[in-house]
Amino acid sequence: MLQEYKRILVAVDGSQEAEKAFRKAVEVAKRNNASLVLAHVIDTRAYQSFSTFDGSIADNAREEAKNILEEYKEYAKKEGLSEVEVVLEFGSPKVIIAKQIPESENIDLIMLGATGLNAVERIFVGSVSEYVIRHARCDVMVVRTDLKNETIK
Repeated sequence: MLQEYKRILVAVDGSQEAEKAFRKAVEVAKRNNASLVLAHVIDTRAYQSFSTFDGSIADNAREEAKNILEEYKEYAKKEGLSEVEVVLEFGSPKVIIAKQIPESENIDLIMLGATGLNAVERIFVGSVSEYVIRHARCDVMVVRTDLKNETIK
């Protein structure tokens, strides 16, 4: 019996790695006749360094994220997916992608791009994909190649 996924979450952040994961997620969703949930998490820790934080920074980030999500949603629909949802959250990307969204959206597969962090960056920042792999309760696919299975550079 083949595994069929019904609800696929793909985390997008505007990076090349996330773009590859998104395009593969569209194809996986088509093959499985699954719903696709596009998620972007605005990392609130990025704003803690601003001593005079004002709401316009968050508003700009929200608007940019909405635009990215709508572009991805439009592409997925043009590719033939009928069920495409978008989720925009503020907080810790690791926790929200690994736990919060999968639980609230009944996700059975998470797809995300491999990070470009080096060893030192992973020690201090930590990789979102590493955290998701360890803590998600559903299957996780870390995408390292494009649709032609060529390595992301």
